[in-house]
Amino acid sequence: MNFDPQEYQNVLDYLYSFVDYSLTRNLQFSAEKFDLSRMSELLNYLGDPHRKYPVIHVAGTKGKGSTAAMIAAVLQAAGYKTGFYISPHLEDFCERIQINRHNIPPSRLVEVVNQIKSAVNKIERLTTFELTTAAGFLYFAEEKVDVAVVEVGLGGRLDATNLVDPLVSVITSISLDHTKVLGDTLEKIAKEKAGIIKAGRPVVSSPQKPEAMRAIEQIAAARNSQLIVSDREYQVEVLERSLAYQRLHIQPRKTSGQDALEVQLPLLGDHQIENALTALCALDQANQQGLTISRPSIQSGLSRVYWEGRFELLNLHPSIVVDAAHNRYSALKLIQTVDQYFPNQPLILVFGASDDKDIAGMLAELLPRADEVIFTQSIHPRSYRADQLFELASEYSLPKWVIVPLEEAMEQAIHRIHSEDTLLLITGSIFVAAGARKFLREILARSEIKTRLSRMPIS
Repeated sequence: MNFDPQEYQNVLDYLYSFVDYSLTRNLQFSAEKFDLSRMSELLNYLGDPHRKYPVIHVAGTKGKGSTAAMIAAVLQAAGYKTGFYISPHLEDFCERIQINRHNIPPSRLVEVVNQIKSAVNKIERLTTFELTTAAGFLYFAEEKVDVAVVEVGLGGRLDATNLVDPLVSVITSISLDHTKVLGDTLEKIAKEKAGIIKAGRPVVSSPQKPEAMRAIEQIAAARNSQLIVSDREYQVEVLERSLAYQRLHIQPRKTSGQDALEVQLPLLGDHQIENALTALCALDQANQQGLTISRPSIQSGLSRVYWEGRFELLNLHPSIVVDAAHNRYSALKLIQTVDQYFPNQPLILVFGASDDKDIAGMLAELLPRADEVIFTQSIHPRSYRADQLFELASEYSLPKWVIVPLEEAMEQAIHRIHSEDTLLLITGSIFVAAGARKFLREILARSEIKTRLSRMPIS
């Protein structure tokens, strides 16, 4: 099928014509809005495509995307045709539906969405995410994937992806986020995330705070699901850190017949080591459920994993890092990683956030480390106003500016870099991260900027 840009845009307009809670401010949780019966009916009309291949299902507050990317990379290295479903996208909607890390072609997205329209017309109150999820499941079935790694959109229990019957469920680190939707305590949020646990199916968890772990343990026990906690299975030693990778020695804690592994992981930071151990445990369980994943495949897959917008080094001299940190916990992990790789270096921060986040908490983690900050905002409907960010930061004494739009903020930040040891860090939301990546690609064509940016490994 030839690609028609207008047909692709028409399909995106069609998908966004449904209720899209990712664009909605102050969403409140209710069964009317989050109800799996609609999604179940839609998939039934389509022939239940989500049941035609094995699935690894990944939930969590932080690290679920990185962990899912690691699992998918290893499965691909093991020779499996691997579906990969994620949300949201950074720059292109087609990123959400991938096979072997190749986006669904726009022409195929047009085909698949057109296929589901007749079923969609029979069901009321469907959402954009439900339609996109159904399209992804159908595409994977039509392309005959061997296995799919499916990332939860929001929460878990009532998420549109939660109709899969997974080989293994995975729950990454849980922290406070989407509290208006999922609950205002770690226990409540953990119960929603643990809703992906299926009866008799194993579940792998990252290390959790005690109240979150108790909730996961209770639900796993009630569903007769074996619970595997990653740091109880493996211990890790960091052999080497660089801006290209971290080299790890991973040793099983138990006498299980598994050999120790040495892995080069291109995703940086201690939190990515935690995610790697969680991915490894999930792959061990998939092995026990019938997949064949060798240790060399694990080494190969992890060495080639990529996950854009997460402590992503976009330029070396001076260093420019973009990170989609969007809650207090992720901001803390981001600053810890900054201090590991850029200790004591001056830091210029460009910050913009969504209005449903713990912005005060993020600022408390980020601003004490920054030497100056530029507040900005993306074009996303949920963006918090940059001038309001400035007001929230009034107690911090560092130099601060309000510059909108994001592109102007980026350009001004680059011109404020006066030494090569300065770090420019752009963070606060995935939308700011995406906008920064796109802008930095575009300015390379301009000679006055090109002289200031020595290396741009961004694809």
